[in-house]
Amino acid sequence: MLNRENRNEIIRYLIVGVLTTVVSLGSYYLCVKTVLNPGDPVQLQIANIISWILAVTFAYIANRKYVFQSTNRNKLKEIAAFYIARLTTLGMDMAIMFIGVSLFRQNDKVVKLLVQVIVTAANYIISKVFVFKKAVRDAV
Repeated sequence: MLNRENRNEIIRYLIVGVLTTVVSLGSYYLCVKTVLNPGDPVQLQIANIISWILAVTFAYIANRKYVFQSTNRNKLKEIAAFYIARLTTLGMDMAIMFIGVSLFRQNDKVVKLLVQVIVTAANYIISKVFVFKKAVRDAV
């Protein structure tokens, strides 16, 4: 069973995750509705990368402050670990988008939405275990 602190952390993470998803989807949809063609595999990935950069920047700030309440003074090491972790899930995101849209010809917006659910779960686990390690020690 989860203790109250862990439940609250998960709730905060889910709220930040929803907001991060809004940033990611909003920026992706803006790209493909204005300047990039999702039918072109290269432009699809460019839109995906732009949405990723904006979402990760937002996510780091919000997760550090509101979710894990990090007091780590080595912010450079922490942000580097955060971005490396997110690069890992970006690879997962891009692979699923390529397979779903470019190979299986599924709707890019639907696939992108499904990818966000998978990536959000993976990001929580990676952040909890590898990036904001102090939060793990405090919870034990």
